[in-house]
Amino acid sequence: MKRMLAPVAILVSAAAALTGCGGATATSASTALPSSASASSAPAAPAPTPTPTPTPTPTTKAYTNEELATVIEGLKDSQGRALTVIPAAQINQGMIVAKQAIKAAVITPSVCAALANSNAQIPEGATYAAGQSISVADHTVTVITAVSAKDPAQLAGQTKQSADALGQCSTFRMDISGQTVITQVRRLTEATHGDRSVGSLIIQTLPTGQKQTTLTVTGVKGNLGATAIKTGANVTADSAAELIPLVNAVLG
Repeated sequence: MKRMLAPVAILVSAAAALTGCGGATATSASTALPSSASASSAPAAPAPTPTPTPTPTPTTKAYTNEELATVIEGLKDSQGRALTVIPAAQINQGMIVAKQAIKAAVITPSVCAALANSNAQIPEGATYAAGQSISVADHTVTVITAVSAKDPAQLAGQTKQSADALGQCSTFRMDISGQTVITQVRRLTEATHGDRSVGSLIIQTLPTGQKQTTLTVTGVKGNLGATAIKTGANVTADSAAELIPLVNAVLG
């Protein structure tokens, strides 16, 4: 049976947070002084009302797919291996397959479907890129994804939905095409350079009895989200130390 959840997490996993707004500032104005001729007979003219300087509206940088791919292309994994950029067409096809698989699956409890669905979505109009590194020695794959949304609120809402589901879905079941995958999820507390950070360790038990582990670390900075993933049979939470630098490199 094909692994369902791992490719979903690999292809699309990002988060975002709203940036804070700075306070308004005002320019100072000097008080007008009366002339010497009229100083003794006329009251001083009132000081003019200071005109506040408009607070600049923060601008959100728009990243193209090519710009994000260039960032990914310059990254290396913990062993010094350069990441290979995954072609956009392959990412798009993977997302289609993941959505179709989730749509056809029965997830129990049903609230956990939000966790799978949110990981299979990219906000409309967002740009994205991904790269991977394969280790033949330890049979693992490391993937980094970068997603830039037009509106940070799009990813913020998606992230909240996913985070809420994490709190309720320590274990869930996915039935598809007569086969069952049991998934255990443990939320991890990880710190990145982002405004928000989150991590999770997902262990899948396949119909064959084989176990597959996916470790995910996500960081968000403004409208830019970066997620690093390591998947393999023997991946542990300790591997987060390898993934955090990748996330930080994307966020800057």
